[in-house]
Amino acid sequence: MGNDSNSNWREVDLNVDSLWIIGERDKSGKHANVYHGNFIPQVPDQLIRRYTKEGDTVLELFSGGGTTLFECEKLKRNYIGFDINKQIIDYVRGKMQPSSQIKYEICDCDVADFTEFNQAAINVCNEQGIEKVDFLIAHPPYLDVVKFTQDKRDLSQISDIDTFMSKFVDAMRNGLSFLAKDKYFALVAGDIYKRSEVVPLAFYMMDAVKKNFNVKMKGVIIKNIEGNKGKLGSQDIWKYRALKSDYFLFKHEYIFVFKKMD
Repeated sequence: MGNDSNSNWREVDLNVDSLWIIGERDKSGKHANVYHGNFIPQVPDQLIRRYTKEGDTVLELFSGGGTTLFECEKLKRNYIGFDINKQIIDYVRGKMQPSSQIKYEICDCDVADFTEFNQAAINVCNEQGIEKVDFLIAHPPYLDVVKFTQDKRDLSQISDIDTFMSKFVDAMRNGLSFLAKDKYFALVAGDIYKRSEVVPLAFYMMDAVKKNFNVKMKGVIIKNIEGNKGKLGSQDIWKYRALKSDYFLFKHEYIFVFKKMD
């Protein structure tokens, strides 16, 4: 557990509730909402402060626009990230210049490919002088709702749920092999609406983790940010559309926290 959760616990602003209602995205420092699908900085901030300490290493399977890396830099945690989008990797590396006070690397890599991932992860761990990481976080694409690249290996190119889940499990297996025993990891996931029905993708992913790995679930958190997905200022039209149809508006995501047992 992180230092923030143990010392001066009465004053610590860590949210231990299972419902996180967040007013707006933190836009301080290097954070900029330039990449569709970025999760809000408050999520990795809370998780990193609770489950790691300064000098620990965080591994992220889908690094995206750098949200977790920027939080690691602020909190003095080292970082190893992976993404398949070379353009966004170059953008994030540019944001990190001049050189940071932490050790970090972002690998251009298919996280579901064992050989490719394993070699990249071993190389970075050797460079950083570690064998295992202290925390893992994964915020995968929500099937093909947003296609982040044209690369056919990209999870966001997959529309078939069984194929997606198979690659997701492969990615989690690869990442978890580098997480130390008795350490924690988090899966940030949401549901989707496809062919006129809700697909509980987040629960499929959570269930796959439970079935395929020796873990203990430590938390199921529902996160809501007000005005999510551009709906701020246009709530009336979205409410009208929902009432005219038979669906509910998605405003939430899930944060599943696990402890690795072997």
